[in-house]
Amino acid sequence: MRLEECQKRRDSRRTSEPNDGEKGSGKHTYVIQKHQATHLHYDLRLEMDGVLKSWAVPKTPPTKSGVKRLAVQVEDHPIEYADFEGAIPEGEYGAGTVEIWDKGHYILKDRKENKLIFEIKGERLRGIYCLIRFKKRKNWLFFKKKE
Repeated sequence: MRLEECQKRRDSRRTSEPNDGEKGSGKHTYVIQKHQATHLHYDLRLEMDGVLKSWAVPKTPPTKSGVKRLAVQVEDHPIEYADFEGAIPEGEYGAGTVEIWDKGHYILKDRKENKLIFEIKGERLRGIYCLIRFKKRKNWLFFKKKE
């Protein structure tokens, strides 16, 4: 999902969310943001292709193997969104509070159209993780591989 989707949904006059879309840092940034919107969820973001590829995870991300989570792919976000914490005003897309739940870097191990395998080096999450796409294009399975 393209960065333009993210930019269309946000009014920079009403929200402090980053929306510029600068080029990627090349550092393979990884972040999970705890997002208290209409429903509490977690936004998994991986720096890839000059943007943050993004998934909404309805439950707490898996910290140990054997725990699987749904991850719904959402629009790409600008790289600088990895540092965003704050309140999105009422009436704006995603209204609610956003805080960084975990942050670090990742190493991409394998990338195919329907599968991503990557090593997370975060503060809370560490290890090899997978995203496997279901037949329904936006839905992925997010889990930690057995060590």
